[in-house]
Amino acid sequence: MKKEESTLKKWVSMLATVVAAAAMVSACGGGNGGTDGASQGSGTGSGETSENAGPVEMTFFAPQGKAPMEENEFTRFIENKFNVKLKWDLAPTDALQDRRQLLLASGDYPEVFLHGKFTTSDLQNYGKQGVFLPLNDLIAEHGPNLTKIMEEKPYFKDAITAPDGNIYALPIFNECYHCTYAQKYWINTEWLEKLGLEKPTTTDELYTVLKAFKEQDPNGNGKADEIPLTGAPNKYVWNGNIDAYLMNAFIYNDNDKYLIVNDGKVDFAANKDEWKQGLEYMHKLYAEGLVDPASFTQNDQAVGQLGNKEGDEVVGSITTALVSYLVNTYDKTITRHQHWDIVAPLQGPNGVQLAGVTQSVGEFEFAITNKATEAQQIAAIQIVDYMFSEEGALYAEYGPTEGKGWKKAEPDEKNIDGQPAKYSYYNLPERDPNVVVNESWSQIGAHDLSKTFRDLFAEGQDPLAAEGYGTRLAQATNLYAPYAPKEVYPTNVFILPEDTETAAQLTTAIKDYVQSNMAQFIIGSKSIEKDWDAYVKGFDGLNLKTYLEIYQRAIEKESK
Repeated sequence: MKKEESTLKKWVSMLATVVAAAAMVSACGGGNGGTDGASQGSGTGSGETSENAGPVEMTFFAPQGKAPMEENEFTRFIENKFNVKLKWDLAPTDALQDRRQLLLASGDYPEVFLHGKFTTSDLQNYGKQGVFLPLNDLIAEHGPNLTKIMEEKPYFKDAITAPDGNIYALPIFNECYHCTYAQKYWINTEWLEKLGLEKPTTTDELYTVLKAFKEQDPNGNGKADEIPLTGAPNKYVWNGNIDAYLMNAFIYNDNDKYLIVNDGKVDFAANKDEWKQGLEYMHKLYAEGLVDPASFTQNDQAVGQLGNKEGDEVVGSITTALVSYLVNTYDKTITRHQHWDIVAPLQGPNGVQLAGVTQSVGEFEFAITNKATEAQQIAAIQIVDYMFSEEGALYAEYGPTEGKGWKKAEPDEKNIDGQPAKYSYYNLPERDPNVVVNESWSQIGAHDLSKTFRDLFAEGQDPLAAEGYGTRLAQATNLYAPYAPKEVYPTNVFILPEDTETAAQLTTAIKDYVQSNMAQFIIGSKSIEKDWDAYVKGFDGLNLKTYLEIYQRAIEKESK
């Protein structure tokens, strides 16, 4: 998400460990820390720095935590393991990109950006200037774990390779399963049961259900206070906009650039007749009072207040990736969330039944600059490669000491798929809430958070229990996976350097145009019957043809 990843349980755990405190362990180097055979990543066979040599000193750029990174337990572990001495150039999270740009503009940048939040355009620009070094040879010689992942997950390699064939930076490989199919829809099954209805499977059935929610007093208070369907703008609630789910019953909606792909040919969805049909359907729902008018303006706090209000429940369904935006799923004393269930993609009048897909490759973080010596380059790539091993990813995310942020799983603990787990972060010793944690780098720096890694961890098996929320999301996602299109436009793609400025301008203009008109068509301030042709014609002025040509070239990775 543009605001995170993994199940929320994992996110909460990971975010809790990014902050820092004073507890240290001494001499953390070298050992497995009890991981019982975890992948070792950078051993001497992959070029680990000799203990006889002096430490390699270098500066890492990263976000500022609540305590010194120099005193971080994983930092000290890395320094011991790789015989390095790390200095830190830190920036507040909300000013990280500004600080990064100032460093690059001044020429006074560090040897390594551990966490730089770079775009594909940044990589191509700084790669062309020689500021960022190509990592290909370094990975080939000193990156066995990265090499393995690129071989096993070809889309990861494609996503990090620039059009010139170079890899200039590495992202967190965040294969959050429920993030992959995040354009979801949740419904109040208590209301369905009271009214004798089944979960809808088609757009017509959904209309019938929402109509009943509105007119048949499912909360039983004798008032017409029910909200059949609510949502929120995507910028506030992840995939909260109602079209993110509903439009996929008419035509594929990626909820981003509105691109569709057929036999490798890039096309546009939001000017097609099927898009018009989807707008007509949503307008019908809105005109009959079945869609919450606040869906186009409310934020996440408003959604939570609506779903968790005391007394009679008023919401019948919501479009969002996470039902926890609406109802509290973590407080064990609250049970309202237990009668909320996922609805599979709906089948539309023309048989369309699709799920929105997002590939899980995030922003680029790790880059080595031309300030780095050969020794610094080798040490830096060894460190990040280690973070793509099982042990390295575990320690980077949860800290190198078993029993603090993680432990070996108990024999009866199972992962999100019901298979025996290897690690667990449940039933650990309670923390002093007044002492912030300083054990790991958490979500700082490129490392492995692939599904392969995530599946090593225990999850609660009861999807309706607080500790089983991750399992609940995974089970919900299982309903969506079969409806993924055969081809989707890649989430992260390198726009060719000569196209970047034009692409940025056109993308912003076209997305704003689609979204503003969509809201007006649904609400009825614009007539679909009278204004549709003018809306379609408007794309000519926005240079849609060039927009599609740019994105076609990007997936072909061919220069003009």
